[in-house]
This record gives sequence, structure tokens and C-alpha cells, in this order.
Amino acid sequence: MLEIAEFISPTPTPVWKLAKQAGVDLAVGGLPSDDLRPGEAPWDLAPLQRMKANYEANGFQLRVIEARPPLNRAKRGLPGRDEEIATVCTLLENMGTLGVPVWCYEWMTDFNWVRTNLATPSRGGSVVTSFDINDVPVDLTSNPPIDEEALWANLEYFLKKVLPVAEKAGVKISMHPDDPPLSPIRGVGRIMRSIENYRRLVELVPSPMSTITLCQGNFTLMTDDLPGVIRSFGKKISFVHFRDVIGVPTRFEEAWHDAGKTDMLACMKAYRDIGFEGVLRPDHVPTVEGDSNEHAGYSAFGRLYAIGYIRGLHQAVYAA
Repeated sequence: MLEIAEFISPTPTPVWKLAKQAGVDLAVGGLPSDDLRPGEAPWDLAPLQRMKANYEANGFQLRVIEARPPLNRAKRGLPGRDEEIATVCTLLENMGTLGVPVWCYEWMTDFNWVRTNLATPSRGGSVVTSFDINDVPVDLTSNPPIDEEALWANLEYFLKKVLPVAEKAGVKISMHPDDPPLSPIRGVGRIMRSIENYRRLVELVPSPMSTITLCQGNFTLMTDDLPGVIRSFGKKISFVHFRDVIGVPTRFEEAWHDAGKTDMLACMKAYRDIGFEGVLRPDHVPTVEGDSNEHAGYSAFGRLYAIGYIRGLHQAVYAA
């Protein structure tokens, strides 16, 4: 059955208590960085083991790791990519040892998610992040352009190296979409930006461990029938970001969970219908009165509304 999780950073923050108070016991974690001892890397077994134990000591089960070792050389096919890919293999082996079943990765080179305004006014004086292609900085990257077919070739090389390790470890690798799902941006190609390209992904190097992070905010910008897409991918979905937006890929803003373009109830029903058995977490929430916008999209108080909204949908759909 679908279960509700929350992103819980490896270093304790107020969200640790807020999540527990909201009834969330499942963690989507990062990689350890503040607890490394001499000679350790974040993907090594010992720091991962300590991180998992820390989550458990605070009442959380670690279900997903949503952080990556550096991979820009691998994405661009540059010298040193094999060394970067080896760190992923180490991470997957150690996740298998620790029983953490899903690793969320992405294939966005040079820059990750892009927003052009981090404080767009929203309901009742809250603020959200937004994107307008006309406002993207010209100096977003100093690297040379790269086209989509080069990214596909480098992804295939990567998958052929890591999927045998993932299969042996029993860990699903779960591809997050490009955010925004738009290509190119300042000369940089983006390939995880359409339903067709996701179908190409799962066929590129066929494996039961090659799966999808269904980030609804991005996928709803790719289709007018998100519930239908959820049903079509079915068991290939291993992890869900439950969020919504208003707009189109070239110009959009994040939305409150009850005020976006997507039929969120229909999406929850689709997850039920495909027998989705992973975790779902809120993502990119508004910053509300009394909270800080220092980490735009990830304020603490906005998550409480999101968790409550999702729990209500979940109980209504799964009780039916």
C-alpha cells in the first residue's frame, strides 16, 4: 500500500519533530555530510549505517535516499566518469546491505532544478517559487552546450554499469524528471522532460530495478492526463513526489496542494489502482506566515498543510 513519507535531512532540524507530530514515521533521507570521519565518503557503509541508526533512534524508518554523489562528469561523458559511477555502485551496494530499497537520481547536467523567482506571491500572502524562461540568467552555466543525444548515450553507459549492481543489491534506481521539463536551457539539453522520453528510459537498459520517480509537479507539465500516465507506467513507479503547479513548462508557479491544475484525488485513485507500494512525499510547499523562506519550497510549516491534505486524500481513497 502507498505510504506517506517526508524528506528528513540527515542532520536534525525542526522538521524532525513536526513530521512526527503530523504522524509521519517514514523518512526520505539525504547523504551524511556532517558526521564523516577521516577517510570516509558519504556513500560508504559506516556513515550510512550511522545515519540510518540516527533516523531509527528518532522513530523514522529510512525508505529512500534522495541525494547523489557528484555525477556531472558521468552526465557529460567526461574523463573521470568511471570514478563517479563507481561511487554510485558503492552507494547501491551499501543501501542493499542496509535494506534501503530506493535511490532517487536525476540526469540534469550543470544545474538541477531551476527557478527564476523564489518569492512569488500566492494565497493569503504566502510565497512560492516560480519559473519564467525569459528570466533565466545568461550565466546559468559556464560549461559548453551539450545536446540531448549525448545525454542519452551517457545515460545508457551509466545504466549499463550501475543496473547490474542495483539488481544484485536489490535497490531500485528511480529517475526524477528534469525541473522544469524543458530543453534546452542555456544550451544545455534536458532529456527527462516528456512521457515519450520516460518510455525510452525504461526500455534503454531493461531491468526491474530501472524505475521512475513520479514527481507530479513536473509530470503534470508534460501531460493533460496525469492519472492516465500513472496507470500507464504502473509498477515502474517506485517513488512519488506529490505536488502541483499552475502554468506551462516555459512559465509556471508552484501551487498549494488544493489549488493547482491537477486532479489530486484522481491521482491518488490511480496509485491505488496500480497497486503502488512505495512511499509518497510532499514537495515544494508554500512558505507561510511565521516561517522562513531561506530554503524556498521547503519551509517547515507549509509541510504540515501538505501532509494533512495528503493524509485526507489517502484515507478517503483507500477506505473506499
